[in-house]
Amino acid sequence: MLQSVEQSDSEKKAPVEYAEMPAPKPSVGRAKLIAKAILQAVLAFLVLFAAFKGMNYLVNTKPEVAKRPVTEKSYAVETATIVQGDYTPSISVYGEVTAGRQVDLRALVAGEIVAVNDELKAGGMVAKGDVLVSIDRFEYEGALTEAKANLAEAKAGQVENRGRVELEKANVVRAREQLEFAQKDLERAQDLLERGSVTERTVDERNLLVSQRQQSLEQRLNTLALEEAKVEQQEAVIARLEWRLEDAERKLANTVLKAPFDAIVRSEAAQVGRLTSANDVVASIYSSDELEVRFTLSDNQYGRLVAESGTVVGRQAELKWFLGNQPLLYTAEIDRVGADVASTRGGVDVFAMIDVTQQQTPLRPGAFVEVTVPDQTYAGSFRIPEAAFYGEGKVYVVDAENRLVERQVKALAFDSGFILVQGDLSDGETVLATRVPEAGEGLLVRPLDDQDTADSSKTVTVNN
Repeated sequence: MLQSVEQSDSEKKAPVEYAEMPAPKPSVGRAKLIAKAILQAVLAFLVLFAAFKGMNYLVNTKPEVAKRPVTEKSYAVETATIVQGDYTPSISVYGEVTAGRQVDLRALVAGEIVAVNDELKAGGMVAKGDVLVSIDRFEYEGALTEAKANLAEAKAGQVENRGRVELEKANVVRAREQLEFAQKDLERAQDLLERGSVTERTVDERNLLVSQRQQSLEQRLNTLALEEAKVEQQEAVIARLEWRLEDAERKLANTVLKAPFDAIVRSEAAQVGRLTSANDVVASIYSSDELEVRFTLSDNQYGRLVAESGTVVGRQAELKWFLGNQPLLYTAEIDRVGADVASTRGGVDVFAMIDVTQQQTPLRPGAFVEVTVPDQTYAGSFRIPEAAFYGEGKVYVVDAENRLVERQVKALAFDSGFILVQGDLSDGETVLATRVPEAGEGLLVRPLDDQDTADSSKTVTVNN
């Protein structure tokens, strides 16, 4: 057993001894593969070399092509001839139509409404003096009758008082006469007493009589004063009753509520049979002939107008109310300026009265309209299209050779697609009116004639 195990171990070590032997030489097949690869590389090189030589031959033998001469580009553009003058641009803003005169009609007396005008409804038109609402007159007619009766009674009492005054005046006259007679009699008695013809008792009796006549005159005068005071008191009573009569007449007249002016009804709250109290609103109306537009001018715009004429009041304005595709035109005149600066809207509120003729469509409060107001007048300025203004102040003039010449100008104001400028320009010059990105000093242009302007495609770059 031991022998067999040892033999197997020696057998296992035999392959290790063969692996340590030298490697055999390359075979003939591997040499062929190497030769084939070298041959392919040589063939590829020959193909590339032949292609390079053929390309050089074609390039060197190609025919000559005639070169086009380099020409300068020109641009078909629109131009405008400028004229120096005094130009007034327009300020365009938006405003709201408001009622120039509006009022809430209130019942001046309390009572039951017995009649209402058929036009007293929202949108209805009423004329000045039309009866809008009638209130039951019974109570106020009774008050008027009572006031007339009281006044008549007071006047009759005054006649009686004046009669007593006249009577007392006559009594005073008689009392004065009697006093004078008594005084004369006393004087005679005193003369006779000195002569001894009468006694002292007679003189005393004459003194007593004078005193009695004096007392009677004083009583008549006091009575006359009392009667005259009653007349004055009665005059006060009559004046009070006359006022009550006038008040009763006025209340009776106020049972009929009339339109104070030609107006359009905004709202109503009156129905037949309704009990109304004094000061209840029965209708709200506004004048159909006094409409105004309220709009806001910026501080800059308002400042320019004030600087030119001192005020904006009296300036004319034009309104456009857009209904459908066709705007309706109206004229207006600035009537006043708002009391406060409209800080929330960044300017000053301005109110203009609207002139609406009978032939025009009537405006309504709340309508949103476009307002155009003449701006400040710029003397000696030029009016150029907006497209002619480049950068911050450049304009290109087209010279006699149709080349652009740069000019420096200052923008003054915008005016509906145009700009008012002042600067290095002359009356009658032609300026570029088309936006050309390549615009610059010396650029060649071709002004469009009337036929060219009909085709907008000619504004692109073309070659001569």
